[in-house]
Amino acid sequence: MIEELHKADELKVVVVNNTDLKWAEEHEKSVLQSCKLFLQPEWDKTDSVIARINTYVMEHPQWRISLQTHKYMNVR
Repeated sequence: MIEELHKADELKVVVVNNTDLKWAEEHEKSVLQSCKLFLQPEWDKTDSVIARINTYVMEHPQWRISLQTHKYMNVR
């Protein structure tokens, strides 16, 4: 819920394409400075977006990468 972002202590954005990174930038402005920021590749698009996310995080160190570890371990 966009109107509740100012209360969030964590913001995770699932990234499918570049528009998701733009969405993340826009909504980062709505959260507290102490809010933890995460970008997570959409599981089926991981191969095509992980390099883009890595570059973005290196250029915007306030963001971190989030991975669905259970999927890498085949735990469903």
